Amino acid sequence: MAPLLTVPAKPEAIAINPRETAVIVVDMQNAYASKGGYLDILGVDLSGIPAVVESIQTVIATSRQAGMQLVFLQNGWSASLHEAGSPASPHWHKSNAMRLMREHADLEGKLTIKGTWDYDFIDAIRPQPQDYVVQKPRYSGFFGTNLDMFLRGNGIRNLVFAGVATNVCVESTLRDAFFLEYFALMLADATLHIGSPSIQEATLFNVEKFFGWVTTTQDYLSALKSVAVERPQPLQPNVVKCSTAH
Repeated sequence: MAPLLTVPAKPEAIAINPRETAVIVVDMQNAYASKGGYLDILGVDLSGIPAVVESIQTVIATSRQAGMQLVFLQNGWSASLHEAGSPASPHWHKSNAMRLMREHADLEGKLTIKGTWDYDFIDAIRPQPQDYVVQKPRYSGFFGTNLDMFLRGNGIRNLVFAGVATNVCVESTLRDAFFLEYFALMLADATLHIGSPSIQEATLFNVEKFFGWVTTTQDYLSALKSVAVERPQPLQPNVVKCSTAH
């Protein structure tokens, strides 16, 4: 059994088993983390992205060494927009990406649409073959996806969150994780918010007080560096071979 790691956090330290832990990398796509992407077009300040990207890169590398599962969330819709909702859906009205595409003909079919540059992961943070990618049509990585089934099927009980945006997709996924009985740990400086700095602080307050635990990238990495284990391979089922005597 892998040793438990004690990660300094708020409101108190949390102990996790690396083999029962997944790192959830939320929406590190060009749409949300690159100049010329959807959030940049929307007017969101992305000046904090380079530091967040650097933190996530280190988190990914160290978490792999500790034997953790990496899960990458990828937000958007097919070109048909079938899963994005019609005017009968509140999502149709509240999705800023959909609104921008409706209002600007030159953006139609370009924002968070599968197969486009906007939808793709940034070059600095890309999933590897052993990682799991969850394509999601809404803010939460659990809604309308098989994420919960994948995690439970692999014995995952603890989730470490990083990515964009702190107060939208990260928080939405983390809240759902709490409702589904996962232990959630947010890396405060490995996430970026949309809005004023007070928005980031409000989300961290909510997580710390109601939905999980909050720590820094440095404290998380310091705890992980005490172990280096390989994630065990699934057991092969026993096969009973039956033969018929003649």
